[in-house]
Amino acid sequence: MPIKFAAIGLNHSHIYGQVDCLLREGAEFVGFHAPEDFLAEPFGQKYPQAKRVADRRAILEDPSIQLILTASILNERSEVSIAAMRHGKDVMSDKPGMTSFAQLAAIKAAQTETGRIYSVCYSEHFETRSTVRAGELVAAGAIGQVVHTLGLGPHQIRNNQRPDWFFDRKRYGGILCDIGSHQCEQFLFFSNSLDAEVLSATVGNRANPDKPGLQDIGDMHLRTPTTTGYVRVDWYTPDGLGTWGDGRLTILGTEGYIELRKYVDIAGRPGKDHLFLVDKQGTRHIDCTDVDLPYGRQLIADVLNRTETAMPQARCFKAMELALAAQQKAEIGTVWQQ
Repeated sequence: MPIKFAAIGLNHSHIYGQVDCLLREGAEFVGFHAPEDFLAEPFGQKYPQAKRVADRRAILEDPSIQLILTASILNERSEVSIAAMRHGKDVMSDKPGMTSFAQLAAIKAAQTETGRIYSVCYSEHFETRSTVRAGELVAAGAIGQVVHTLGLGPHQIRNNQRPDWFFDRKRYGGILCDIGSHQCEQFLFFSNSLDAEVLSATVGNRANPDKPGLQDIGDMHLRTPTTTGYVRVDWYTPDGLGTWGDGRLTILGTEGYIELRKYVDIAGRPGKDHLFLVDKQGTRHIDCTDVDLPYGRQLIADVLNRTETAMPQARCFKAMELALAAQQKAEIGTVWQQ
């Protein structure tokens, strides 16, 4: 029988990708809770099979529902996740899963206490075919031992389409906590290590003085015993690009390197998911449009079998720990602490 899942909190459009990755694998979407009509109405039209419920307890207390998805406002996700786990549900949260170390500690405690699965859908990895293919190539030894990663996560801000909470530091957690968490997870994954630290980090607001709570650029320098990494994230993508961001990842190995142009090959090939491999034999472009995305299928199997095939629980937590540590390091002694 397929698993049944429901959603609580639709505040980020990532919820659509979270739902779709499970529907592709045959899971049954049975219900959702969102107090905002402007979010719930288009969502309900897209997924008419899921019943909208006015009280989230109808979802939490339904024993037939095994998995809860959430894309609530960022600083509210931890409470949803903890409530779900304490009601015997597994969780798939949008990134970031939390916005503070206190929330991270509370989620860890609830996960240990309940034995439930807590997963963060880091979509720039799990829902991006070129990143999945790069993982396969690295695991096969295509570029030798990974020694460095360079992750660039530019985004388009679209001010007139963003809710007020998007510009409130306490609600979105800061740029490194938010979109930087994608990059932290990929750094750990390609480094194949959980022994990681933040060497340096910065944040700033360079182009949006009318939004003093917004951090529109940030970077961080990361290290494991065998790998270093640099990450830059920003909200500067111009309208002329034609997509929301020119996300890139370069993975340097001892015998070659891989570069991903995840969402656009500017002035080059059409479409997205472009992978370039450089090794001793030469250079290759690999089209990743048909690469399988296993995350949803693996998470369903984990729910059924109590395994950790979609993502090790420890890496899920460590990615957020790194993002929060970078955010903290960047803000020490600045107005952002207020």
